[in-house]
Amino acid sequence: MEIYFEKDLVINNRELKYNGIFKLDDVFRAINKVLEEKGYVKREKISEELVAESGRKLYFELRPYLDATNYVTILIKIKITIDNMTDKVIEGIKYQNGNLLIAFDAWYMTDSQSRWVLKPWVFFLKGMINKYIYAWPLEAGFKNKVAGDTAAIYGQLKALFKSYHPEHRQAAKEEEVMKEVAKEVERAGKES
Repeated sequence: MEIYFEKDLVINNRELKYNGIFKLDDVFRAINKVLEEKGYVKREKISEELVAESGRKLYFELRPYLDATNYVTILIKIKITIDNMTDKVIEGIKYQNGNLLIAFDAWYMTDSQSRWVLKPWVFFLKGMINKYIYAWPLEAGFKNKVAGDTAAIYGQLKALFKSYHPEHRQAAKEEEVMKEVAKEVERAGKES
């Protein structure tokens, strides 16, 4: 049985750039922490490494998803690209040094197969009403959820990267992270 999804792109290629020292394990730990808290199923799509004279180049693509209902699935695509990565020891602690680019896409997908919505005229009418008159609360809620979850990962990583700078060596406080996430959710909601 094939499943056909109607896909709505909620967040398109939101980028987080960082250049400096970091711990790759901390980056994945921060992402996994948010995904576990939100109930996502973790899935790694691609993992590549290229070794060059200037350093290693790594590429990871993660696609965590959450089956929100029987016919709604939300998916976050996280693309991590690291250029010129080298190892560096500072005060006896091993860090990585390089250029990070993390790009986020967030998808809201509905499986309407074998549902009444699959009829063309009903599908069209529902789409017009949803776009111009009334947004169904269930669908709008899941779009906001995937945008908020993506913003939470973004905010967590941003706070992590700030903590690597000497003036911010201590970890960010939870209240600060939550304020940052709230701002990101607001921005993501305005973009969609």
